[in-house]
Amino acid sequence: MIALPILLAGCGAAAPAGTVAPAGYDFPALSGRVVDAAGLLREGDRAAIAGRLAMLEQATGHQFVVVSVTGLGGHTIEDYGVTLGRTWKIGRKDINDGVMLIVAPRERKVRIEVGHGLEKALRDEEARAIIDSAILPAFRAGDYPRGIRAGVDGVIREIGSSERLAA
Repeated sequence: MIALPILLAGCGAAAPAGTVAPAGYDFPALSGRVVDAAGLLREGDRAAIAGRLAMLEQATGHQFVVVSVTGLGGHTIEDYGVTLGRTWKIGRKDINDGVMLIVAPRERKVRIEVGHGLEKALRDEEARAIIDSAILPAFRAGDYPRGIRAGVDGVIREIGSSERLAA
């Protein structure tokens, strides 16, 4: 696998400051394209998913981060996701084309948070369909890695070039 530069705000030595969680929120550190704070994925799964997300970004410029959290701190997943996306600054600033797949296993919640610049490519009903048909069946079977991979594949089908990003 070819190592690609991470262009996400908050990642790497040149990362800008200002990625501290607002009061009342406990966010994991943005350490790469896959932030598995809840420990749902094996190293091989994390690497494979990160590779797919890097290919997406290289092909389209869209930034996509998968994050599992240990808890939502009493917030709704919608509020948590919006605030996390703004804090981490996912997506290109002038285009707002970031996507996050957020998994909160303790609260049994999952969300696909889409930046405004991608809302035509990945509408709310499409994100809901990915969650309902691809992610949740695997989660219900206790297979978080399969559900996360299926969610990533579903989002990439909607926002990326499937020919260039085929697994």
